Amino acid sequence: MDRASVLSSMASAAATAVAASPSRAEALSLLRSLLRTASKFNDYNVREYIKRRSLDAFRENKSLSDPSSLASAFSDGKAQLEVAKRQEVVYSLYAPKVKSIMEIKKL
Repeated sequence: MDRASVLSSMASAAATAVAASPSRAEALSLLRSLLRTASKFNDYNVREYIKRRSLDAFRENKSLSDPSSLASAFSDGKAQLEVAKRQEVVYSLYAPKVKSIMEIKKL
């Protein structure tokens, strides 16, 4: 095998991996990860916003059937998960000392 054919086969394998749509289990795992990350936020407003936004995005993309659009939505979700994880660390460093009224009501 020459170098060009090896590169060509590697490029086609990478394109297939990118274009492969995620399974239902992978999508549900991503949703659970987003919700789990949201629950780690101390601030009620941020926590509820991330939960609401995650569920809305999954409901919005529920009807997607094209493998490329599914893969695109899944990669966007994974990117949002990474952002949420980074923000959770930042928010934990600067968490407010006083609970919000919504957290006080739950007690």
